[in-house]
Amino acid sequence: MYNEGEKIRRRYDRLAPWFDGLEGFMEGLFFRRFRKKLWAEATGPHILEVGVGTGKNFDFYPRSAYMTAIDFSPKMLVQAQRKRDRKQIFVDLAQMDVQSICYADNSFDTVIASFVFCSVPQPRKGLKELHRVLKPGGQLLLLEHVLSSHKTIAGIMNMMNPLIVALFGANINRQTVKNVQACPFQKIFIDPASTDMIKLIRAVK
Repeated sequence: MYNEGEKIRRRYDRLAPWFDGLEGFMEGLFFRRFRKKLWAEATGPHILEVGVGTGKNFDFYPRSAYMTAIDFSPKMLVQAQRKRDRKQIFVDLAQMDVQSICYADNSFDTVIASFVFCSVPQPRKGLKELHRVLKPGGQLLLLEHVLSSHKTIAGIMNMMNPLIVALFGANINRQTVKNVQACPFQKIFIDPASTDMIKLIRAVK
């Protein structure tokens, strides 16, 4: 029997060839401008992207940084490798689970993830791993969709969540701000550009 992480990985493997097309409308309407704002905050000579997926963030990579990117889905990484080669992006890609990162402590100046922690089975475990691999004073940048603060909308999201997870492997009712606050970061900021259900989060180690 597959564990929860393996089930989610298999769903993303299945969706990988069509993933960009499935999210194309929302990407153009909302997500791309949030990605651009998130990546404008990325600093330092060594940056890690978690959940690189098909490489949607490649256009925003800082030219001056050494880029490393990971994903737990091998089929997503195939799409990312093709896009990397086509766009001539310089990035080291590796298959890795955010809940068990194979990099040393204090390795990265910035760790960045967009719409990743909706699909991590144990999000606080993953966030603590990101804290571990950050250098002291380094920053974690997150773009995440979260549970609405409005009671009625939140109730609908909670009701729909099992179906969304079954179809796409992503939870729509995560409380990622609280999960970040539960980790040993020194400072946490929520960007004013955030909305009720889309949060731009910056946390400093």
